[in-house]
Amino acid sequence: MKVKSIFLSSMLYLVLVTGCATNPISGKSQLMLLGEDQDIELGKQYSPEIEKQLGGRIQNTSLQNYLDMVGQRMARVSHKPYFEYTYVALEDDMINAFALPGGPVFITKGMLKKLENEAQLASIFAHETTHVVARHSAAQMSREIGISFALSVASSKASGSAMQVADIASQMIGLSYSRTQEREADIGGLEYMTKAGYDPYEMVKTMQMLEEESQERPLEFFSTHPNPENRIEYIEEEIRMKGYSKPGLKVGADDYKRSVLDELNY
Repeated sequence: MKVKSIFLSSMLYLVLVTGCATNPISGKSQLMLLGEDQDIELGKQYSPEIEKQLGGRIQNTSLQNYLDMVGQRMARVSHKPYFEYTYVALEDDMINAFALPGGPVFITKGMLKKLENEAQLASIFAHETTHVVARHSAAQMSREIGISFALSVASSKASGSAMQVADIASQMIGLSYSRTQEREADIGGLEYMTKAGYDPYEMVKTMQMLEEESQERPLEFFSTHPNPENRIEYIEEEIRMKGYSKPGLKVGADDYKRSVLDELNY
């Protein structure tokens, strides 16, 4: 009974301290076990270990600077530009991209090779930025890694042994969003990439490419980003309803080829 009482008291304290937060994409209130400052701390702490587990950063400064430039355009127009966003390419050949709480966004070399232009890159970064803004990563961490972990983060900033850090980082890489969260990331991503000046129909083409790739083999992207029903249809409908498609929006095939594909010798 004493242990149960302590647990309930801890939970009550955590709810009082963090409480409910409004998801700026859905407009709905959601219970968050971590505060935004703790989101940022988590991202800082686990980024190095995640980079290590996925082969490290691609050692090309001009390529990394280009990617971060595109990503920061999404960050600036997001609902939470104060998060500490970074956009980094990793050496891993899987086709994937993912975000950590508080701002770090990663894209793999395998994904970079499949994209065709800057607007498609922007669509991936806008999608992942929306996961950060809506705090999907933090919510999934609380759900999948466990309340006890969330409590320890709140009190000790996730300090622990190298083995513990590596294990938690591995779990973070494999966090899977819900289909509702994926839809929110698509909808929010469309808004961000269009505000940043990119052609939103390139998100449609990116999702079509990923679906085609998944016909040949299971994609890591869809293992962590489950494909919502009628994804292409609702993205196209959102573009039409919101009037996102306008003359002069950037595609940037030449820029992407020069800054990414040529640099990867692809």
